[in-house]
Amino acid sequence: MNAPLDLDQLQTFTAIADLGSFTRAADKVNKTQSAVSMQMRRLEERVSKALFERDGRTNRLTEDGERLLAYARRMLQLNNETIAAFDDTQLQGHIRIGTPDDYADRFLPEIMARFSRSNPRVELSVVCEPTVNLDEMIRKGQLDIALVTQCDELRRSEVVRSEQLLWVTSAHHNVHEEQVLPLAVGRPTCIWRAAAVDVLDSMHHDYRILFTSWSATVLAAAVLAGLAVSILPECALRPGMRVLTEADGFGRLPEFGIGIMRGHTKPSAIVDALAQHIVESLDNLSMPTPVSMTQASAPILANQRLRQVRATELVPGW
Repeated sequence: MNAPLDLDQLQTFTAIADLGSFTRAADKVNKTQSAVSMQMRRLEERVSKALFERDGRTNRLTEDGERLLAYARRMLQLNNETIAAFDDTQLQGHIRIGTPDDYADRFLPEIMARFSRSNPRVELSVVCEPTVNLDEMIRKGQLDIALVTQCDELRRSEVVRSEQLLWVTSAHHNVHEEQVLPLAVGRPTCIWRAAAVDVLDSMHHDYRILFTSWSATVLAAAVLAGLAVSILPECALRPGMRVLTEADGFGRLPEFGIGIMRGHTKPSAIVDALAQHIVESLDNLSMPTPVSMTQASAPILANQRLRQVRATELVPGW
């Protein structure tokens, strides 16, 4: 019968993989460098494979090391979840979070995964509504916390991320060149819609509202079908969209804040825990690297942070 892998060795192994150095990994796992080296020799003996190779001053994973890393992360995650499930000091209860669907696809998976792994005894309910509705639900005690678009008309939120608002069209159509610009936008109370209209009016650019919806999915569908131009934040860009800039005759749109609103209906410990996971998730979030339409087959560096998207670029999926 094969002996099980040592979780302590796997933890050290992942630290080396993340930091690229036995010395830095030793500091992270509170071991001497010689102890770390011994652990890795034993791990290599256990799997009968070389896991590292030197690359200058750093230690790079071999192909077998990369294979083991994926298993090691899963084993350590399951170990942490198991311990958390039997920890009587863990938070318990139910919390209700609200977010516009513009943010749901991009932000919620990371937020929910982080929070659920750390707080397996807390039930999480999610509501997708526009910011104005979420503000009302917070005031009525129908939500415990909300991720919202910050605007002056609403109660102030704790801003945790800034996003650039962008004009977007289909990468495969020329609807943005029409003399009277067709728009797909939110309802009249939408601050992004107001910002877009203000820019077009200042440029004396004729437009007509062709599609109106609270749903980001509906607006994206209108754009991808080549029926209209819309206004989206960087985080909501999708494959098949093209960003329009001043070079295309479109004025610059403002940045806006993404903030947290807290209710007063739940114990602060649960709300604070979820708020912290939201902050950490958004802070660590990497935007995908855009790919030029003339370089669509080029390799994608998926972990680079994107702060400004150039025109005529396609954004890969995430």
